[in-house]
Amino acid sequence: MNYQNPPDYRTDTVLPLPMEVRADAWAVDAACSGNPGPMEYRCVDLATGAQVFHFGPVYGTNNIGEFLAIVHALALMDRHKLRKAIYSDSYNAILWVNKRKCKTKLERTPQTAQLFDIIARAEHWLATHAYTTPIIKWETKKWGEVPADFGRKG
Repeated sequence: MNYQNPPDYRTDTVLPLPMEVRADAWAVDAACSGNPGPMEYRCVDLATGAQVFHFGPVYGTNNIGEFLAIVHALALMDRHKLRKAIYSDSYNAILWVNKRKCKTKLERTPQTAQLFDIIARAEHWLATHAYTTPIIKWETKKWGEVPADFGRKG
């Protein structure tokens, strides 16, 4: 994205966001090469375009990455007392977070053991923390790819 020429129709972001998208928010996304395969996720600040965090790659699935990205963002906002919204393009991940459980069908194996430990930590965080952060579905058909997208779709 071109951050040198911020949109002239907004003063709250350097990104070309539609007016209905909140700039005081973070966007998360995951990418996975194969399913399962090497998976990574990240978070981007919608006001500045800066990457907030990146994790991976680890062996997993895209849905797991989407789930972990939301929980990672929630935990970071909680730790730093930030009040922003989170955008995710994953309906499944939002549902899993709301139910506080990663409903993956991925098998636990020696190759996925580290990831399952991270999932357990995320589920524990969800079970022990209350949050009021809005988690908003990113409307890809209407707004284009989520700003945290890795840009690898063919």
